[in-house]
Amino acid sequence: MTATRALGVDLGSRRIGLAVSDPSLTVATPLEVLTRRGEVADDHRAIVAAALEAEAAIIVVGLPLSLSGRDGPAARAARAEAEQLRVLAAASGIEVCLQDERLTTVTAERALDEARVRREERRRVVDKIAATVMLQAWLDGGARR
Repeated sequence: MTATRALGVDLGSRRIGLAVSDPSLTVATPLEVLTRRGEVADDHRAIVAAALEAEAAIIVVGLPLSLSGRDGPAARAARAEAEQLRVLAAASGIEVCLQDERLTTVTAERALDEARVRREERRRVVDKIAATVMLQAWLDGGARR
């Protein structure tokens, strides 16, 4: 079976949110939240493992641009980390691309607030919801079909 899904990744300093698309690349769904392990290489191996398990052919990494659309320190760090991830993922035949993630966490927080999710639970799920919002934007923007 050929992998046709995409894995969305929201890179945070403490947690990494993951989301996955359906096989038709139409709908994004929250997957899980990984806790940073202290070693970036370990985090990347966990992301690639999640992509392989989900049968994803592409990993879409959120790019935290500033509101003006420029690269700030967070965007530069995300670009560097995505490049490291690209090298590792290529060995498994998985592509890596970047997607603007401006305001995804704000959108995720609002959705959780509207759903009346308690603060303790919100902290555990907001990263995968943000990854879902970012991945859905990538899918809606004309992801390769």
